[in-house]
Amino acid sequence: MNTKFKAIQDKVKAFLHGGDYNPDQWLRYPEIIKEDYRLMKLAHCNAFSLNIFGWSAIEPEEGKYSFEWLDNTMDRLAAQGAYVILATPSGARPAWMSQKYPEVLRVQPNRQRNLHGQRHNHCYTSPVYREKTQNINRILADRYKDHPALIMWHVSNEYGGECHCNLCQEAFRDWLKVKYGTLEDLNHAWWTSFWSHTYTDWSQIESPAPHGENFVHAHNLDWKRFVTDQTIDFYKNEIVPLRELTPDIPVTTNFMGNHPHMGPFLGLDYHKFAKEVDVVTWDTYPAWHNDTQDTSDLSSDVSFMHDLYRSLKQQPFLIMENTPSLVNWHPVNKPKRPNMHKLASLQAVAHGADSNLYFQWRKGRGASEKFHGAVVDHAGHENTRVFREVAEIGEILERIAEVIGSTIDAEVAIIYDWENQWAIDDLQGLKLEKKNYIETCQAHYKAFWKQGIPVDIVASEADLSKYKLVVAPMLYMIRQGVAENLEAFVSGGGTLVSTYWSGIVNENDLTFLGGFPGPLGKLLGIWAEEIDSLYDSETNELLFTGDEAHGMGKLSGEGRYSASDYCEVIHVETATVLAEYQSEYYKGMPAVTVNEFGSGQAFYMASRNEQRFLDDFYNRLSSNLELAKALETELPKGVSVSTRSHGKTNYTFVMNFNESESTITLPASNSYQELINDKVVSGTVKLKPYEVLILKRD
Repeated sequence: MNTKFKAIQDKVKAFLHGGDYNPDQWLRYPEIIKEDYRLMKLAHCNAFSLNIFGWSAIEPEEGKYSFEWLDNTMDRLAAQGAYVILATPSGARPAWMSQKYPEVLRVQPNRQRNLHGQRHNHCYTSPVYREKTQNINRILADRYKDHPALIMWHVSNEYGGECHCNLCQEAFRDWLKVKYGTLEDLNHAWWTSFWSHTYTDWSQIESPAPHGENFVHAHNLDWKRFVTDQTIDFYKNEIVPLRELTPDIPVTTNFMGNHPHMGPFLGLDYHKFAKEVDVVTWDTYPAWHNDTQDTSDLSSDVSFMHDLYRSLKQQPFLIMENTPSLVNWHPVNKPKRPNMHKLASLQAVAHGADSNLYFQWRKGRGASEKFHGAVVDHAGHENTRVFREVAEIGEILERIAEVIGSTIDAEVAIIYDWENQWAIDDLQGLKLEKKNYIETCQAHYKAFWKQGIPVDIVASEADLSKYKLVVAPMLYMIRQGVAENLEAFVSGGGTLVSTYWSGIVNENDLTFLGGFPGPLGKLLGIWAEEIDSLYDSETNELLFTGDEAHGMGKLSGEGRYSASDYCEVIHVETATVLAEYQSEYYKGMPAVTVNEFGSGQAFYMASRNEQRFLDDFYNRLSSNLELAKALETELPKGVSVSTRSHGKTNYTFVMNFNESESTITLPASNSYQELINDKVVSGTVKLKPYEVLILKRD
């Protein structure tokens, strides 16, 4: 049962709508700053992130501070009832610091130290940079701790990247000593006897390098783990004064996606990082209207991302950045078509967001982001399409404020794991350029998205007890405790779906002895002999045998489906065969199986199958398991639904991601209050292209 979550801060009674504001760029243009406050009201914007890259403006020389502009901005925003998300400025440091303390500059994998410039160009290990960031953060916290506008700390900006300096090398070795204890254990875990890479002294170990060691996969994995841990440690050093001086102000940092292709940012393990923030926020920049995906398919991938970040803490999240129109760094920078921004904004809200914040409020005059989208264009007035659409969204968010704090109940979980992706991407095998782990997770997700069935995206070690169905695509890496977690879930009555290339290696990327799927073998009731990687021009076919005993039958039509990319050759032990391959030397061998285990069942898909197969398979399985839908009706292609709930009241978002009109039939016995247009709707409803309805029902 859903419960209402508290707003991010007691003084906040509305959706946060606004975004990154940089008055420090406009100090020579006071008339423009004055105009900003007039436009903010017209745009119905109530929250602004300040000081994200403001270090040189507040500390132009070491130890000399200038806060007048920030004081004025905070005060003027408070005067008109707006909120401030105040940033710590560590994402880009002033030139005087780089000049005086070169150790703060990041060193690249090739061991070359960066010059001053760009952003995220700092060493997370440097004692000097840690001291400087904590000092400026303490000054900020002390100065603004009682300011009425302050509602949240925005720590740094989009943490990412890595440093390979001598300080980081020593920190990496110390990290390895804690993890392994002895060189003997490290050498075994890394399998360094291969190519005579055995280490005899800790000082011989360095981070992976393009001109050095980069083929020991466990080494690469541990470096990525270290980078995550060191980044989190740097963040925790930053927030010491914030926690001390402003204990009631939430602390966060903005996570990222892998744009424009909608997957997660892979530089950090956000499952770990999410434990350290009070609320998850992320920056979303999908490439709408691209020429490789239709809007419907892309919207499913975007929904996956929202659900991933919502699931990190199982509570509402915030959109810290999105663009009101276009960006300036996609391969093709295309403006959002009319109504697309409203649809995308409310899609985020539908999946659990309690904000819609932009990068950026006003376009800058110069430098690399002067043509990045903004609420206020270079024209400087409100008479633009983008400004009008932003204002409309602001009005809608004010109208639907009762949705704040509600969240989503899911009976289905899909396991997506950062470390698993790191290991799969790094392995030498399969199709080197087309392993497609995240794409596979999103393909399975899409089958539920099309039905309007809510899904959580969780880690391998997550508590699975609340779910009816767990899907674990390509679970290549099985860390300690994961197999036991899955066994307990299925034994207790749950249903698991696993796929090819699962149960191959342990957390150190050492293959399991005794065959695959390693520790999942007993649960799945099969063993895998080998895997066939198909050329892009090749396909196989699988045919369902019609085993009605397990409720799957032939799924649809003749029960024939196409397989591509990967076909695993498996043998059943305790499992039952549901479908068989129709060609190649493994013709007649199992392609889909199910195994009874305790009170539950575990399915195995031995091949990468077409989307039609996943749709049919999960439609049947969802029916068998009686999975709850956001709306009990047949959804047209490209129409998505998602329901947020307080427990007593449901808010169902109906979204048309088609470029044409769509029709949806609401459940016959129900009528709804439509919040955007404040009217009662029932029966058959027509949706204009990119239209959104928000249906309220107690």
